[in-house]
Amino acid sequence: MAGHSKFANIKHKKEKMDAKRAKIFTKFGKELAVAVSLGGPDPSSNPRLKDTIRKAKANNMPNDNIDRAIKKAAGDKGGVTFENVVYEGFGPGGVAVYVEALTDNKTRTVANVRSAFNKGEGNMGVSGSVSFQFDNIGQIIVLKSDVITEEDLMMMALEAGASDFAAEEEGYEITTDPSDFDAVLEALQQANIEVFEAEVIMKPKMYTKLTDPNHIKGMNKTLALLEEDDDVQDVYHNWEE
Repeated sequence: MAGHSKFANIKHKKEKMDAKRAKIFTKFGKELAVAVSLGGPDPSSNPRLKDTIRKAKANNMPNDNIDRAIKKAAGDKGGVTFENVVYEGFGPGGVAVYVEALTDNKTRTVANVRSAFNKGEGNMGVSGSVSFQFDNIGQIIVLKSDVITEEDLMMMALEAGASDFAAEEEGYEITTDPSDFDAVLEALQQANIEVFEAEVIMKPKMYTKLTDPNHIKGMNKTLALLEEDDDVQDVYHNWEE
């Protein structure tokens, strides 16, 4: 895979992730709560919970945090019910923006998302207005180490169902179809391969460049507001930063 499909700098990515650690834990805390509400607190009989735990661990959520989230959700009978929602829109300069949220109040969430677009001089679109500009893929990032060679890691990933494997100076990017993501991640974890990051993402098919300083300022403002919103789980865009 070429260009934007790869991580450009692991150190920069790690610093960014560390800054967003609390957000990541909140995100998976909600996903664990949803999984428990749908299938109960026992991962052995709740496949969705089992998969969510695996993904949370792959993104470095501590076991204590995971256990607390599950126990809280299990004891919250008749409590808050979260719903998955997606919003699509355009940032300044026509940048495509795809927002995934998990909310207990859609009225609040849509108002906040619309405000983020408006304040950045963009606008919300209708369902399907930008989703066609993205591919839904599984992405697993593994740092280089002495535990396994590049060739062995590539063979392991491909045999488990990965669709592509890319090597860079600091690590590897493993790409999967969403339906194969869990199997590939589980294979790596069972082999004690330390995963740096693992998620199913929306990958842009093409990117949009911004040259107008006002457009860049507006885009940064929209993204900052969306990232700060507790209801927003993930934000994807095709801005070539």
